[in-house]
Amino acid sequence: MKTLFIVAFLGLILYNLGAGLYYMLVDTGKSKRTVNALTKRIVLSIALIGLVAAGIFTGVIEPHGVGA
Repeated sequence: MKTLFIVAFLGLILYNLGAGLYYMLVDTGKSKRTVNALTKRIVLSIALIGLVAAGIFTGVIEPHGVGA
């Protein structure tokens, strides 16, 4: 369940990144759709980092070392 939640968050981040790219290519600088899409991506990225850090801190997510 945790993995699905993280993958869903990453999917939303990638969707907003792609939307920002699309709006950047299609719009001619007359709208703020690109800025809004990239702002959502940044907010989602910060939220995901915060949730993962909170999960590690509370013990819900157990980190492991590289090659462990």
